[in-house]
Amino acid sequence: MEVAVTGITLRGFDDDLVRALKETSARRGLSVNKLILQTLRDALIGQGKKPFLYDDLDHLAGSWSAAEAAAFDKSIEAFEDIDAELWRK
Repeated sequence: MEVAVTGITLRGFDDDLVRALKETSARRGLSVNKLILQTLRDALIGQGKKPFLYDDLDHLAGSWSAAEAAAFDKSIEAFEDIDAELWRK
């Protein structure tokens, strides 16, 4: 379906929102216009149309095998030790 839209004007942007849009668009390497379009598309249509760029590590959750998780747990065991000297008052 073709929709002819010559322009849309959005009003009511506060300074914090403008700053966040500019910072996020720069970080993602997108224009502010493309960032807004991508954000609206993802929110209203769903992420199946274009891949969503995450700012966090959620996409890594559950991606390790049991062996990788065990190896990681083993490598950080030393951080579980409490140095009693450091906790004396």
